[in-house]
Amino acid sequence: MIVVTGAAGFIGSCLVSRMNQEGFKDIVIVDDFSRADKNKNLNGKTFSKEIHRDIFPGWLRENQRLVQFVFHLGARTDTTEFDKSIFDKLNLNFSKNVWKVCSEFGIPMVYASSAATYGVGEFGYEDDISLIEKLHPLNPYGESKNDFDKWVISQLRTPNSKLPSFWAGLKFFNVYGPNEYHKGRMASVMLHAFNQIQETGKVKLFRSHNPNYKNGEQLRDFIYVKDVTKVCLWLLRTRKNSGIYNLGSGKARTFLDLANSVFASLGKKSEIEFIDTPADIRDKYQYFTEAKMNKLTSAGCDVKFTSLEDGIHDYVMNYLREKKQY
Repeated sequence: MIVVTGAAGFIGSCLVSRMNQEGFKDIVIVDDFSRADKNKNLNGKTFSKEIHRDIFPGWLRENQRLVQFVFHLGARTDTTEFDKSIFDKLNLNFSKNVWKVCSEFGIPMVYASSAATYGVGEFGYEDDISLIEKLHPLNPYGESKNDFDKWVISQLRTPNSKLPSFWAGLKFFNVYGPNEYHKGRMASVMLHAFNQIQETGKVKLFRSHNPNYKNGEQLRDFIYVKDVTKVCLWLLRTRKNSGIYNLGSGKARTFLDLANSVFASLGKKSEIEFIDTPADIRDKYQYFTEAKMNKLTSAGCDVKFTSLEDGIHDYVMNYLREKKQY
């Protein structure tokens, strides 16, 4: 059996769907299952067991002989939450517990890190583990992900330390796509843009407060969630070259490109309004992110990433218009 934590969430539920398409049915899904809006992401999916996240580390220990692989994607992902204790519990310490069981019994494990670990990108976006200690994330969420990356590295450097038989940490960049309806403010700009166009006929984008960037020309590395699931399946099948990897498209695009693509997918003329970036995130706003993907490609990953235009078109036409899940 294969375990997916965060299975009712955005990326986790899309991974379960992809695995079903690839013939995987014996899947153990882990989450808190407390939100009806998230649980809709599990409709139509095949899995063998539900485990509440609170009992999962103990369950994993008791059932380790049956588990072939763990995708640990569950986490608190709210970048506007500043209660560090929440992230310590749900992101850092929970992940340590899962890692320890996988290490003790040699279970392969992939876990979700984040591009939020890079902060404003003052050290670039190379997924070199020698840089991880230097990084300065901009919020407690990013700090929790970087703290776990640092802890993993400490395990590698500890003599005689047990490790999973294979492991990979994936620094997700700006993931978008179906099954993020429940994320509210934390949903992708694509979803917000679609909703704004449906309601008002125009899209609001953040005004630039950085003289080096014009309005709407802030750059992010957007990656379609279906591509993320393809990389996860590639890791499941290859199980070689353990390490921490970037996972983005490798090409930064502007928010103007994004908004114009949503309008084009709907067959509408672009109408964009610029608004001030909210004060509570203005000094923590990333103006440029771009994943350096040479490490993953050098490891042999041959997944071809979807262009922004094609990804948005698929998302809008096949999911957002009908509010369908993947």
